[in-house]
Amino acid sequence: MDSLEILKQTMRQFAEEREWDQFHSPKNLSMALAGETAELLDCFRWLTEEASYQLDESQTQAVKEELADVLLFTVRLADKLNIDLMAAAEQKIEKNARHYPIDKVKGSAKKYNQY
Repeated sequence: MDSLEILKQTMRQFAEEREWDQFHSPKNLSMALAGETAELLDCFRWLTEEASYQLDESQTQAVKEELADVLLFTVRLADKLNIDLMAAAEQKIEKNARHYPIDKVKGSAKKYNQY
């Protein structure tokens, strides 16, 4: 089993032991994921670009915890929808490679429909 599969099983067991599965609908999990993503964004609020690379220990810990929350809710949502996250990520990378060919986008932040 890969680490993502182990994490999925761990999250499933965690929810089952607490009888939380009843609350883990795709709608609720996606809303929770959005909330955690907002908390991650809040860690960087008002920081300059440079400061966002130079977090102190407390800021780094907060980012670490929010990233973990985002990951955990993502894994749980994928599990509830029977989505293989690794396969989905690989497919998305392939799609992005088609949308963003190196010769057209290298060094550019333009979206694929802007070039």
